[in-house]
Amino acid sequence: MSEATWQLPHTPRSAPHARELLRTQLTDWKIDDEVAETAELLLSELVTNSLRHASTPPGREIGIRFATYDGRLRLEVADANNRRPTPRQTSPDDEGGRGLTLVQALAERWGCCPRLHGIGKATWAELALTTPSQSPPAR
Repeated sequence: MSEATWQLPHTPRSAPHARELLRTQLTDWKIDDEVAETAELLLSELVTNSLRHASTPPGREIGIRFATYDGRLRLEVADANNRRPTPRQTSPDDEGGRGLTLVQALAERWGCCPRLHGIGKATWAELALTTPSQSPPAR
């Protein structure tokens, strides 16, 4: 198992910073580009959801964690809010509100659990990792 964790301020600038940290980490772990692109989109949605909907006391941070285990990549975003996220029903005219629906569609599994060390929750998504022997042949 490989793992990396960071604490980021609860500000809009944390979403692009989290994506940058993920890109660097997945390159170091030599994760397939297709998995990495999907992971970046999932992380972006999880962080944005936390920043927009998890009202937290001033000065609180969000935690991000990336881990590989049993052929999976797990992305976690933890915040100090206990309210569990749920996908929303949106209309075609809505400009937002599709983040968790996107997570639900792209992740192999996703969910929410109590934060390990402290108040709040961690929302997570998992993707299957591919290895060169599992990848389809190039054409």
